[in-house]
Amino acid sequence: MQAVILAAGRGTRMGPLTETTPKPMLPVADAPLVEHVADAAVEAGADELVVTVGYGADRLREHLGDAHRGVPIRYAVQESQRGTADALAAAADHVDGAFAVLNGDSLYRGADLARLFESPPRIGAFRVDDPSQYGVLTVDGDAVTEVREKPSDPATDLVNAGAYSFSAETVDLLDVSESERGERELTDVLARVMAREELGYAVLEEWMDVGRPWELLEANERRLPGSDSGTRGGDDGGHVRPDPTIRGDVHSNATIRGDVVVEEGATVGPGVVVEGPALLRSGCSVGPNAYVRGATLIGEGARVGHAVEIKNSVLMADATVGHLSYVGDSLLGPSVNLGAGTNVANLRHDGEPVAATVKGERVSTGRRKFGAVLGPGVKTGIQSGINAGVTLSAGARTEPGEIVRRDR
Repeated sequence: MQAVILAAGRGTRMGPLTETTPKPMLPVADAPLVEHVADAAVEAGADELVVTVGYGADRLREHLGDAHRGVPIRYAVQESQRGTADALAAAADHVDGAFAVLNGDSLYRGADLARLFESPPRIGAFRVDDPSQYGVLTVDGDAVTEVREKPSDPATDLVNAGAYSFSAETVDLLDVSESERGERELTDVLARVMAREELGYAVLEEWMDVGRPWELLEANERRLPGSDSGTRGGDDGGHVRPDPTIRGDVHSNATIRGDVVVEEGATVGPGVVVEGPALLRSGCSVGPNAYVRGATLIGEGARVGHAVEIKNSVLMADATVGHLSYVGDSLLGPSVNLGAGTNVANLRHDGEPVAATVKGERVSTGRRKFGAVLGPGVKTGIQSGINAGVTLSAGARTEPGEIVRRDR
C-alpha cells in the first residue's frame, strides 16, 4: 500500500522554531519528525511513500532523498497551504490503488499502522481523557458514523489521530469546499466517504500530535534512545566502560549514567556528568565540568561549556550555552548563543502549569515545568534571566543583566 505523508505546512503554532526550519524537519531524538513518520509507515508495510511538500520543500527532499529504508519516495507539491484535503489532492496523481494518509507532524507506531492499513477505508483513533479538544468519533459497532470537531458533549473518548487508509476511489472525493477557517479539510472528505461506504477504525496504542513547542519537547522525551546495558561508569572514578552507544570521545574523568548515546564525533570533556536519557549528536561538545540530565538532546555542532547545567531540553544544531548557565525544560533553536551566566527559569512557584504563547494567545502547556522557546539565532547578554514560558523570536537579543519576563 502507498502511504501519503502530508508535510507541506509551515507549522505556525511551533513558531519561532519554524522560522527557518519546516516543522516536519524539527529534531526528535536522532531524526527529523517526518523521518519518524516514514519509519512507522515502512514498518507497517508501505511499499511506496508519497510526500506532499510545500514550505521548506528542498530541505525535505534533500534529507529524505529518493528512498527510505529501501522504500521508494515520490514528491508532490502543494503550491499554497490550503488545508489537509488540498494537500492530499496535490498527491492524487501519484496514487494508484488503496492508500494511507499520515500527518507528517505526528508520532505513530508501525504495528498500529499495520492494523490501520488492513481493509480500507479506516481511520486511526486514539483514546484520550478529554476528547472535547479534538475531532471525536461517533461509532456504531465497528463503523464510524460521524466525526465532530471539538464537541461539548463527546459521544466517545475516541479522537481522530490524523491517520487514514482509503480505497482508490477516494481520490474522486477530494474536491471539498473551504471550511470556516478558509481551508479544505480532510474531515469533510471523511463525511463523503461515510456517505458512500462503511468507514472502519483502528485504535492506536501510541499517537502524538506534535504541533506546539512543549509537544516537541515531549516527543523527544518519548523518542530519545535507550540502552539495555544500564548504568555505565560512576563509582569506579567515572571511567566509561566499553559500550557500543559510546562512540564519541569521552574523557576518562567524565561520568556517564543511564541511557546515554554519544555519537561518533561528539566530545565529552573532563568533569562532565551526563545522566540519561540523553543523546549527544555528532560534532557537539560538552564540558568541561558540565551537567546534562533528564531527557536531553544536544544537537549536531551544539556546544555546552564550562559549569553549564542542561536539564530536559533540546539544543538544536550549533546552539551554544558556553559558560556558567542553567537551561531547563527548554527548546533552543539553531545557532542560539547564550551569554555567560544566562539562566532560564522553568517553574511557577504557585504550582500552576506554565503558559506559553501560540499564535498570539497565551495557552497552558499543561506542564508544571517548562522553560523558554528561543528561536534561531537568539543571543543573550551576560547574566540574563529568562522567565518560564517566554518565547524569543528569531534573532532576538537581550541586554547584559536583563530579566526577560515577556515574549519578544
